[in-house]
Amino acid sequence: MALDNKNNEFKVIGSTPNRPDGLDKVTGRARFGADISVPGMLHGAVVRSPHAHAKIVKIDASKALAMKGVKAVITRADFPEGLEGEDWNLQENAMAGEKALYDGHAVAAVAATSPLAARDAAKLIEVEYEVLLHVTDVDEAMKDGAPAIREGAADYSVPEGLHPNVVRFFDTGMGDLDKGFAEADLVVERSYTTEAAHQGYIEPHACLGQMGADGRGELWCCTQGHWFIRRMSTAVLGVETTNIRVTPSEIGGGFGGKTTITIEPLSLALSRKAGGAPVKMVMNRGEVLRATGPTSSASMDIKMGMTKDGKITAAHGTFRMQGGAFPGAPVDVTTMLAFANYTIENVHHIGYDVITNRPKQAAYRAPGAPMAAFAVESTVDEMCRTLGLDPIETRLKNASRDGTRSTFGPKFGPVGLVESLEAARDHANYKMPLGPNQGRGVASGYWMNWGGETSASVAMSEDGTVTVSVGTPDIGGSRASMALMAAEAFGIAYENVRVNISDTGALGVNEPTHGSRATYASGLATIKAAEECITKMCKRAADKWGIDADAVIWEDGSAKPSGPNAGEFDPLSIGEICAEMGETGGPISGHYEGSPTGFSGSFGTHVVDVEIDPETGHTTVLRYLVVQDAGKAIHPAYVEGQFQGGAAQGIGWALNEEYIYGEDGRLQNPVFLDYRIPVASDLPMIDTVIVEVPNPGHPYGVRGVGETGITPPLPALANAIADATGLRMRGLPMTPPKILAALKAQKNG
Repeated sequence: MALDNKNNEFKVIGSTPNRPDGLDKVTGRARFGADISVPGMLHGAVVRSPHAHAKIVKIDASKALAMKGVKAVITRADFPEGLEGEDWNLQENAMAGEKALYDGHAVAAVAATSPLAARDAAKLIEVEYEVLLHVTDVDEAMKDGAPAIREGAADYSVPEGLHPNVVRFFDTGMGDLDKGFAEADLVVERSYTTEAAHQGYIEPHACLGQMGADGRGELWCCTQGHWFIRRMSTAVLGVETTNIRVTPSEIGGGFGGKTTITIEPLSLALSRKAGGAPVKMVMNRGEVLRATGPTSSASMDIKMGMTKDGKITAAHGTFRMQGGAFPGAPVDVTTMLAFANYTIENVHHIGYDVITNRPKQAAYRAPGAPMAAFAVESTVDEMCRTLGLDPIETRLKNASRDGTRSTFGPKFGPVGLVESLEAARDHANYKMPLGPNQGRGVASGYWMNWGGETSASVAMSEDGTVTVSVGTPDIGGSRASMALMAAEAFGIAYENVRVNISDTGALGVNEPTHGSRATYASGLATIKAAEECITKMCKRAADKWGIDADAVIWEDGSAKPSGPNAGEFDPLSIGEICAEMGETGGPISGHYEGSPTGFSGSFGTHVVDVEIDPETGHTTVLRYLVVQDAGKAIHPAYVEGQFQGGAAQGIGWALNEEYIYGEDGRLQNPVFLDYRIPVASDLPMIDTVIVEVPNPGHPYGVRGVGETGITPPLPALANAIADATGLRMRGLPMTPPKILAALKAQKNG
């Protein structure tokens, strides 16, 4: 019996039970990537380029192969030829071919009987390089005379006359820009830059690969999406997709950075060459920072027009982003979402995807959106200050809402930007008095949720308990959310649901836990699979009572006659039905496979107060407020955790985090001592308000919440610093030396 898709009266959803995997994780029983060990395994180590751009003249592994305990060495010669497109990019990034394209690029790998032997053998592999000119800055890479990193890498979209380092081009818009700017009382043009930031996950990449000469094998790894890892690894290795079974471990952070391959195909290739022995590989922190994708750096130009009463009349943005030595910078998303917060009739976006001598970028929590938000929301704030307008009231005047045609095309359905702005305006934090050298900043942000390929199964046990199998790794408490949704659907206790993360051999294809899709898409799949079970249980009850299945309803964990006309029968509980299923037709299970299309997006508004030390330029974050639309908060505590996590990472990106490259093109800060992520003492208590504007595309109203939260912090902090100092910082990160220099220039100028 189908459930009422508009049901807003929940019994377990919205509660905050303990997460089902919590005990395993706090006691050390949970197994993360580096915890995997099997008898007879070997250990792998990687030889990485010390140059930003160099031709590989010769690789001599003879000394390493002569060393005791060394079982295999691989180079690009051990991989198939003829790959094209993104498969070639993945292969080239995993193991360099003719050239090393960035500092840290893998050029060889070795497997030995111990980690120490593998590392020692890697040092004995001799690589002869011919050093080439390099470029690591996105603007410099587009200039005439910049070294061409990969001739012919550009796709059909790039106009003639651009540098070959420009590999993709985007040009979209609507309305009449000239008319819009003519209607404005104030037109502002500003330029902004952001530096690349790493996802900063605490657990480094780790895997254990085993593959025989027949190309069949298994892979265990920490990942956000094991079907993606399977497809990518098998493509790089030239074997059939189904030849490799991938099992995800628990994951110690990903934030988008563990949706692609790094060492996984290397472990499989080493195993194949070592006679099928399993090969374990674990990156150190330096390898993670040098050779796994951070997000892109960006250079942006924004032009906006506004009337004196605060109406935005026109907007134009030019976005230049580098994604390392390969196409794929998320500039398409940047151009789509740059002005998404606002109802603007006249808007235009131009985007350039540029390659540089840096590692291949990877997704990082709302990839591409935070950079655009920094530029656009900073400009909006500056215009509000110039015109003497309240920043929240101005945003409310222009806010996207139900029925608004977005600046990237489609119309919005019910969305919660207005509600988030109103809640921020009415919160105590927005009214708190400020002292000397203190300032307040406001910014809003948006991220579009994603559906994607999804598969789930629900199986009934003889005692009426439920096992849910999903394919999206749990990176933020999704097991609890799935269990709550299943419990709600069945009308049973949360404790009576167990959630498993299945491997690639147990379910149909699942996209990764990315794009704010897990709770939405896997949750929808869980509900649909549960509905199938309920339909079958109602049929079993109907058969027992001798009535039509349509005359049976499901309420509070039991099958019941739909009314007096259906007959007088006592309800049959889920436990009673399942206890007899062996005699009434066999096992009861439900499945869902599909690509949900009812996804929506999530808007949020942040308010931050800061204090600037005029002697040092140091920024102290005094208080922070996150208000965001969750659609329906399945587990409110974990929703708040997502809000707070996004804010914390955004604070780090805005104030401290950056990739620093020397003149030689080498990364200067490849450890956490120098690449400084926020620690507890850097952060205030982060207040949260959950707004709930239900998503009509989900049975329980869910929106994804994981990514929107990192979009507003960058501009919110820039706006707060401007309020405290009168300085408009247009380049991230806003470090103490930069702020101090600006304060001194302000004083002297």
